[in-house]
Amino acid sequence: MLKILGPRSHVCGVLSRRQFLEVGGAGLLGLSLPKLLAAETRQPQQQQAGQAAARPRAKSVIFLYLFGGPSQLETFDLKPQAPDAIRGPFRPIASRTPELLICEHLPRMAQISDRFCVLRTLGHAYNDHSTAGHYIQTGHPWHIPIGGGFNATDKDWPALGSIVEYVDQRAGGPPRTIPSYVYLPNRLGHLQTYSTKLDRPGQYAGWLGRGYDALATDIRKRDDSDNPFYRPCTDDELDFRIKGLASDATLTLDRLDRRRSLLEQFDLARRRLDAAGPPTIYPASYQRFQERALALVNSETTRRALDLRSEPTELRDRYGRHLFGQSTLMARRMIEAGARFVTVAWDAPDGYGWDSHIHSDDVKKHLLPGLDQAFSALVFDLDQRGLLDETLVVAVGEMGRTPKATAAWGRGHWSTLFPAVLAGGGIRGGIVYGRSDKHAAHPIDHPLCPEDLAASLFSALGIAPETRVADAQGRPVPLVDGGRVLAELFG
Repeated sequence: MLKILGPRSHVCGVLSRRQFLEVGGAGLLGLSLPKLLAAETRQPQQQQAGQAAARPRAKSVIFLYLFGGPSQLETFDLKPQAPDAIRGPFRPIASRTPELLICEHLPRMAQISDRFCVLRTLGHAYNDHSTAGHYIQTGHPWHIPIGGGFNATDKDWPALGSIVEYVDQRAGGPPRTIPSYVYLPNRLGHLQTYSTKLDRPGQYAGWLGRGYDALATDIRKRDDSDNPFYRPCTDDELDFRIKGLASDATLTLDRLDRRRSLLEQFDLARRRLDAAGPPTIYPASYQRFQERALALVNSETTRRALDLRSEPTELRDRYGRHLFGQSTLMARRMIEAGARFVTVAWDAPDGYGWDSHIHSDDVKKHLLPGLDQAFSALVFDLDQRGLLDETLVVAVGEMGRTPKATAAWGRGHWSTLFPAVLAGGGIRGGIVYGRSDKHAAHPIDHPLCPEDLAASLFSALGIAPETRVADAQGRPVPLVDGGRVLAELFG
């Protein structure tokens, strides 16, 4: 059973009071949703400036995050003329894009390459997963030095999806029945071990406040040796419905109203406690998140969207019954229901995944076929539903792999060159942007950075990249610092 994840804990001067509040409020709304959606403690007032962006090209983004770093030489930048130690174990095949040789283990993507664009020349200077992962998911480098830890902090830059959530909330209007930012199938890092969790940076709202974190689902692997990305998953494992939101005949409107009344009584007690010291949450902000929680609990749209079992068997098979395929299908359901930025993270339950240091067996048997199946099914499905033109699909890792391989065709970290694939949302299909040198080590034209990708995604959604937001110290900072909108990618 998947469930909403609550906010991370912090040690601070009001911890005992917050513990009291959490105990006192538990269960008033099933999963205490206002707490899950509530703003960061003592969140600063946010400010926006800058001109409005151009007309939005897309309504939503599906961000397929291939954590660990797919190899450019085994995907979209094959070098068949390179020396034996570099060119890779897989042969290239032709695609529908004249200048694009694609890996033999991506045959479905080769057949639809006229529907997507390949960026070959992304790169940056950070060669570890935490810093690079934060960078690609936020458009900003991580503040923690290399070797300084793996986990997210409340000082991190907000995720791209958190910025979208923030903009949508600030736009006003009635509470949304589907949050703008959704993270599937689990918080990044939580599947890497069975009993303990890593909490990778880049996926949270950071200093913007926890009220702008994603609605995240939570799936557990069977044991430490299990990898649900590499095998078919049962419907019991793929039950994306959230406890407390699933249809419950006993939850009448009268009972919901009584829960609302209890919650209001709890809020009164909280305000009396806060009168004795600094407030933990601004009352106006808490009321807004309470309204969002009630809308979510009472939303038939949310309940239907989270029920994957309603999808036709043939379509589910087309996406692949592995965790990545079914999560990608769920992403389509989320944007169809109204979400605006949905991340599907291919995590590393085995500790490696796309981080293929040791050998290429998993790349050949699981990673490339899983991506090929899910990505091509998503493009087909969106197109059939008339959603492709308004949904920008992005598939990217946080780095590439070393040109020189090991004897078993493992490759190390290589952040100076890696690819991304973009489809839908006005993207011109059938093009390759940027060229690399003969060993796929460095760009020789059109070098790109994560800021360029972030600026282009924001612009596609109608959010001006130069918009400024007040950070935790109240300083106005731009959403993207120096990135260029890649207008030439759009038709």
